[in-house]
Amino acid sequence: MKKIKILIAENDEDEQTFMKDGFEGSGYFEVIGFAESGDQLLTLLNENEACRPDVILSDLNMPGKTGYDILTELRADDRFYDLPIVITSTSSVKSVIETCMRLGATSFIQKPDTFVEYASFAKALAVKLQEQKTEG
Repeated sequence: MKKIKILIAENDEDEQTFMKDGFEGSGYFEVIGFAESGDQLLTLLNENEACRPDVILSDLNMPGKTGYDILTELRADDRFYDLPIVITSTSSVKSVIETCMRLGATSFIQKPDTFVEYASFAKALAVKLQEQKTEG
């Protein structure tokens, strides 16, 4: 099975470690990099087009450019218009989720409560991406 190349935007270093362990441990993903802010994510994408991810997982709330900004900028750029972008947050507020989807998020997934849940979080994301790929 081909692993899904994922680029993650997450400003919390501990969360990055948990995500890396969970995503790579799931067997579905290859974490190709981390960005600590939306600004850094956009720079990585623009400077490394040869290393394009299959999906971006972005925290909603980060210093500088937020998940909202990432969605707005990438959906306006022809190079990244169809790139799946999944927004994640501890929030489950309906209006936040609706705003993300309206701005072009492929999906919105609430962050797990504990770090040990990241493997199941990763598996659920892989299944969701496969379903959307089949539908599209």
